[in-house]
Amino acid sequence: MNTGILFATLSFFCWGIFPLYFHAISAVPAMEILAHRMLWSLLFLIIVLSVRQQWGWLPKVLRQPRVLASFIASAALLSANWFVYIWSVNNGHVIDASLGYFINPLINVLLGQLVLKEQLRRGQWLAIAVAAAGVMWLTWQAGQLPWIALILGITFGGYGLLRKTAALAALEGLSLETMLLFPAALVYVLWLTSQGANTFINTPADSTRWLLAAAGPITAIPLLLFAAGARRIPMAVLGLLQYLSPSMQALLGVWVFHEAFPQTRLIGFLIIWSALLLYVAEGLWQSKRAK
Repeated sequence: MNTGILFATLSFFCWGIFPLYFHAISAVPAMEILAHRMLWSLLFLIIVLSVRQQWGWLPKVLRQPRVLASFIASAALLSANWFVYIWSVNNGHVIDASLGYFINPLINVLLGQLVLKEQLRRGQWLAIAVAAAGVMWLTWQAGQLPWIALILGITFGGYGLLRKTAALAALEGLSLETMLLFPAALVYVLWLTSQGANTFINTPADSTRWLLAAAGPITAIPLLLFAAGARRIPMAVLGLLQYLSPSMQALLGVWVFHEAFPQTRLIGFLIIWSALLLYVAEGLWQSKRAK
């Protein structure tokens, strides 16, 4: 349990500072960054698997269609989450992206109840209802759904659920996901190269090349930590720890990237933060009551 909490905390801290990395390569289109994340992540994971001599799982998995199907689904959710997040950071929506990860813990709790049959107490249902009210307020004020936040929250919630129930451990599971994503990423990068639009080749800045190549370990290490943590702790605890990442991202959006944060948006965030505080307080009260 303690090891799982440590792994999950480290993963959320890494994700909390991700906007700084993507802002540094904001000149690169989001789809191209996504493709490089897939390519360099697989290279990094192949090195790790080779050093550990840990390839025996792959032939067995290839003979299990149901396992492959579950990882195709998790890979699709992961790539969708990556793309929307990269696009939002590079287009000045860091605060909107952080909202998605504020909503995500409550989505985790809801998925735990609906799919894993984890029973929700009355206070937890109330927290989810308050968070929904916050999303409705933001929708009404903006005149449209906060689609960035909802897509990020739902896709990562679904990914966390699939990883928690996955048949493979953290390293093997992430390696299989990147193997499934690799062909599409390679075809896209080769197409960019044929069009003379491959930033990795054409950029005059070596720093951009190094940053794109660093996408491998920068992507893989937090995901490995997250998957390892998710397998060791309940969904509710995972959701509680996840507050670290969006809090860091929201602060970066306001203080570093100077994004607009008007009073109407602040009210919506305060409602959602109230839902999170209610959820935490209810959990602490139940824990104290049980002792």
